[in-house]
Amino acid sequence: MEMTQYLDIFIEESKEHLQAINQQVLLLEKSPEELSIVNEIFRSAHTLKGMSATMGYEDLASLTHCMENVLDAIRNKKITVTTQVLDVLFTSLDHLEAMVVEISEGGSGKRDVSKTVSELEALEKGEVSVPQQEGKPAELSQSFDQYEKQIILQSKEQGFHAYELSISLRKDCILKAARVYMVFEVVEQIGEIIKAVPSVDMLEAEQFESDFKLSILTKENGEELKQRILKVSEVDEVVVSNINTEMLNDSVHTESEHPSEKIKTAETKKEDTSASSNAGSASGKTIRVNIERLDQLMNLFEELVIDRGRLEEISKMLKSTELNETVERMSRVSGDLQNIILTMRMVPVEQVFNRFPRMVRGLAKDLGKNVNLEIVGAETELDRTVIDEIGDPLVHLLRNSIDHGIEKPSVRNASGKNETGTIYLRAYHSGNHVFIEIEDDGAGINRQKVLEKALENGIITKEMSENLSDKQCFELLFASGFSTAEVISDISGRGVGLDVVKNKIESLGGSISVDSTAGFGTIFSIQLPLTLSIMSVMLVEVQKEKYAIPLSSIIETAIIKKEEILSAHNQKVMDFRGRVVPLVFMKEIFEVPSAMEASEYVPVVVVRKGDKMAALVVDSFIGQQEIVLKSLGQYLSSVFAISGATILGDGQVALILDCNALIK
Repeated sequence: MEMTQYLDIFIEESKEHLQAINQQVLLLEKSPEELSIVNEIFRSAHTLKGMSATMGYEDLASLTHCMENVLDAIRNKKITVTTQVLDVLFTSLDHLEAMVVEISEGGSGKRDVSKTVSELEALEKGEVSVPQQEGKPAELSQSFDQYEKQIILQSKEQGFHAYELSISLRKDCILKAARVYMVFEVVEQIGEIIKAVPSVDMLEAEQFESDFKLSILTKENGEELKQRILKVSEVDEVVVSNINTEMLNDSVHTESEHPSEKIKTAETKKEDTSASSNAGSASGKTIRVNIERLDQLMNLFEELVIDRGRLEEISKMLKSTELNETVERMSRVSGDLQNIILTMRMVPVEQVFNRFPRMVRGLAKDLGKNVNLEIVGAETELDRTVIDEIGDPLVHLLRNSIDHGIEKPSVRNASGKNETGTIYLRAYHSGNHVFIEIEDDGAGINRQKVLEKALENGIITKEMSENLSDKQCFELLFASGFSTAEVISDISGRGVGLDVVKNKIESLGGSISVDSTAGFGTIFSIQLPLTLSIMSVMLVEVQKEKYAIPLSSIIETAIIKKEEILSAHNQKVMDFRGRVVPLVFMKEIFEVPSAMEASEYVPVVVVRKGDKMAALVVDSFIGQQEIVLKSLGQYLSSVFAISGATILGDGQVALILDCNALIK
């Protein structure tokens, strides 16, 4: 069977299952007694094992199988969830993720995991065990759902006994599934089986060691039941325990209606749930689409946007009513098409955020700190191109918060704080932008320490340091090579500081700011555009050249008189609503040859970057338009204050301005 055609699907689904396991193991760390979480992990691991074996990746399948055995032991209360168990599971996940990455890069997926396998096998053998006392009910009864509890309670009223059977097969038993079947046959002759652990499917597939448990209802006594089962060959031991119905009563409200009515209600709810889930799956059908196809579709649509602009120009020139109507309709349809295509490319930031809880856990442990990561707004959507690029900056900011922000437990305790620090990772929409915030409740930024380091590195002078506001001081963190780490480590302090983060975010058309309160914490705020490929701009003209200014950077446009231009510190400025704003003459910046005489009126476009503003002096306004952003290519990537180009409706090329660079 040719498997290469299924490779892409295998890789994508493997990544999804590994991510799901990662999240569930983190939840298990917080709630180690919650068996439903273990069941979720087991399901994902079992599916991954089957897929890997089918595709021929034996190392992947073998390691997952060892993980399954440990999870099964946890599920059957043979071992308890400890830090040691979680660490081994996380190490196993690291290996599995590395194998899948290697496979996605064309490798064989082979890896030396002998040490981790030995650790898993050691755990499986029960080094951390839960002793069971004979004659006492096992913990299995706590996992009954409401429906099963009601059946047991009602049957008790009708004279039935409720037992839990712990059955052990001989260690050398070969046909385990057959022996289980024979036990089921014996039990069903004198009673009814309510629950099996592991499940019946797993017992049939021999996915258990030698022990399994049954919960049954019967009118026979426990000793009779035990003797009947022991007659099945290769059954080594049977422990019969009474199910504690008082414990079941505590969790079932029976005062208002009879148990039989409850059973009907439970059955109805199950049917309703099943129906609603089926309806949901029918209405929300999805297919996997290769991202390259989406990119091709986007490129074709970008060409369509350019041709649409060209048609609009021709329509204005010819003044044909029919052509105008056709172009208007085409504009509406293509606008709707644009929204659909952009929506198709939008993915939730959850895809990036999901990898952070595990990273935060590991870093906090290495640094001896207690850190809780709270994620808010993971469903917020961003363009895929932005999602692909934003991961590394966020990793750096989170590492910075854990290392520099959150204090050691003893320090937090001494200052009256909770020993566990909290980092909030938020995402939300606002207009045509997505905001991502990283906030911690740590020590905040030490202003004096930042100033001393900036002076030491020659970033500012002594005179400048005396007049800086707190916000301006915090902005120094983004200076090239700035780091306040006292010890160079793998976490931070390598001289590659927040300037890398800032440059990456600005290359995505975004911005980053920081605010802090000493003793209470720090917040980094990132502003990003929803999409990078199609944007709304203001077209302006400088002499005979056309430029596009992104609307997201524009505050407003104005026409001022020449006499309103003032001078301050050898810089031309203007008064904008009581604020002095520097003028940037586009003609001089881009060395545009002068072919027209200057008018007494000067058109300006007021733009901003954070709190800073500038007024771009142009010759005329053309108007607002949606344009397609095209890269200048690697040879022109270093051109000052130009972020790209676009083709206009009349076929001319307009350069897109980088307002951040101009203001800087």
